[in-house]
Amino acid sequence: MIALTRLNGESFYFNALYIEQVQSNPDTTITTTKGRKFVVKEAEDLVIERMMDFYQKLGLITLKDKAGEEEREA
Repeated sequence: MIALTRLNGESFYFNALYIEQVQSNPDTTITTTKGRKFVVKEAEDLVIERMMDFYQKLGLITLKDKAGEEEREA
């Protein structure tokens, strides 16, 4: 779950697994896999950062120390 804030200042937690699209127009709008839309105060980049952190904690993605470099055998 990621913490977000509605435009009225109300905080809530959102299951990032259901996020299909994030866009700014100009407010950040999240579209779910079921087509529901949520408008939040957080910037698009921050929502994406929180999503990536959430996915990493679940083990859905891994980050490499240095992108583009292959592991070398000793």
